[in-house]
Amino acid sequence: MVTELSISTAAGAFDAIVAGPPEGRPVLLLHGFPQTALVWRRQIAALAAHGYRVVAPDQRGYSPGVRPGRPEDYRIGVLVDDVVALTEELGWAAFDLVGHDWGGAVAWWTADAHPGRVRTLTVVSTPHPGALATTLRSDRDQRERSHYMIDWRETPATEERMLADDAAELRAFYSEKVPQASAETYVRHLSQPGALTAALNWYRAGRPDGAIGVIDVPTLYVWSTEDSAFGPAAAQETGQWVSGPYRFETLQGVSHWVPEEAPETLSRLLLAHLQAHGAH
Repeated sequence: MVTELSISTAAGAFDAIVAGPPEGRPVLLLHGFPQTALVWRRQIAALAAHGYRVVAPDQRGYSPGVRPGRPEDYRIGVLVDDVVALTEELGWAAFDLVGHDWGGAVAWWTADAHPGRVRTLTVVSTPHPGALATTLRSDRDQRERSHYMIDWRETPATEERMLADDAAELRAFYSEKVPQASAETYVRHLSQPGALTAALNWYRAGRPDGAIGVIDVPTLYVWSTEDSAFGPAAAQETGQWVSGPYRFETLQGVSHWVPEEAPETLSRLLLAHLQAHGAH
């Protein structure tokens, strides 16, 4: 049974959805743009059915209780601090970490900064930030794919454009790969006052404060061939940035929206990864 939870931290109260036995092995799931924790509902059900304790928060800016107005309040170090604060509030000394899209980027940085707490790492779509940086320098295809990030830093033209005509541009992102009911939920959520600006502030926050290193925790990376944001060069380069046990899975013919477009496949891969690395 999935329930809603408010998790209070020094930064504010995060909304979250929770499932699975309280004593189960803890798993934290981080969503990306432009979605919410509901992106994980199929994986949450699968994990809970296998006895895991699963928490998926609406991240900073997506939770109304943690929605600061300044772009600098969405720097990657702050987002990592949110993960630490959430898991400490939950009483989790160690946990399995899963992320998609921007949630994947936060997951990579968290595993780098706190390897002693991250039991396993699973990232969907998003290459290791070091691999992405390398590829942006060397691969024209990835530079073209990433150009939208520069466009979205405009303020407030981007959110006005995305929400115009009943959020037509925002709805188009889901490209009929996301269930319509879910897409409507996301659009309604991001149409709240200040919500889309907060979500876009993740792109406007500026460069990370430092460099990310090689990840040494057991890592599963799932990439899909029809991902419009992340191309094959960055996906293949990611393995060079993981020194721990590493599994790279490619989903043929699947778009960026993996958790909802290929939910059974992703849940199967995730469960196998967690079961393969039960000990910390």
